[in-house]
Amino acid sequence: MYEHLSFHIAADEKLLSLASHARSGQPIPNLLFGAVHDLLLKGYQHELREFYGSIVKKPRAPEAAFPYFRDFCLCYWEDIKDILVHRLVQTNEVRRCAYLYPVFCWIYEQVKTPLSLIEIGTSAGLQLAWDQYRYEYGRQGSYGNLSSDVVITSSIRGNRWPFLLPESPPVAERIGIDLHVIDLKKEDDRRWMEALIWPEHQDRRQLFVQAARRLEQVPVRLIEGDGGNLLAEIVAQVPSETVVCVFHTHVANQMSDEKKRVLLERIHEIGRQRDWFHVYNNMWDRKLHLDGMIGNREYQQIVAETDGHGRWFRWEMNSSN
Repeated sequence: MYEHLSFHIAADEKLLSLASHARSGQPIPNLLFGAVHDLLLKGYQHELREFYGSIVKKPRAPEAAFPYFRDFCLCYWEDIKDILVHRLVQTNEVRRCAYLYPVFCWIYEQVKTPLSLIEIGTSAGLQLAWDQYRYEYGRQGSYGNLSSDVVITSSIRGNRWPFLLPESPPVAERIGIDLHVIDLKKEDDRRWMEALIWPEHQDRRQLFVQAARRLEQVPVRLIEGDGGNLLAEIVAQVPSETVVCVFHTHVANQMSDEKKRVLLERIHEIGRQRDWFHVYNNMWDRKLHLDGMIGNREYQQIVAETDGHGRWFRWEMNSSN
């Protein structure tokens, strides 16, 4: 449905004018669709509801949705505008943990010390609990927290198989930083997270609900602010007998080049005091990268090609390195 709507919105000056109220650097289509979805989930009454699989059991054909979508936007212009001005796209796609899990397994195999996790652009912190989920990759057997009710499935493409520990590596600290932290205990914040999930993606919605429930049992510290500016102060607080793991997925594309530069400088400064790893994508390209420093040895590797929602990934790193 969003694909169909996008072609029509791109040719509609009125709706483009509405979308232009999104703050700079935001993925505008995601934000506009999320704003409309949020109002519908909140209970706004309009025939547009009949096209959303997240609201009705048998949604109408998406090809007929645009006139209703346009009318909804015109009727609730100010409410949508308010969301565009004040909200950020913060998806917290839980299935991306499928490709983070083997990276953290590999890191732990190198250092054999607990991991201190620092996530930039953490939203609600769901990815900070990656070690609490169970993973299935299409072959026999499961990995991670084998007793978890949060089951993440993903396909591994290509000929290389990543290094996978049977059970999750130990995690000492979970710290998330975001310009606007999402509090899942607040109804508006939780609904916004669900609104950013596309209406027909029931499996993503179910995984979000399960992971959110699991997060309630995990000690996570969420800090509001700029990751680059706060990083040194936060690293100084984590136990010295752990390895620092800074990570972020699908966040750097919303950063300016200057913000990226500052973040990388702050991460490299950590190496003067202790070992670190940096796991990221969408910084310069779409590939998943792993940089790091252990003693005097520096790592810079491309880890994998990944699907945006974590449904599959193609491992590229030599896991024996």
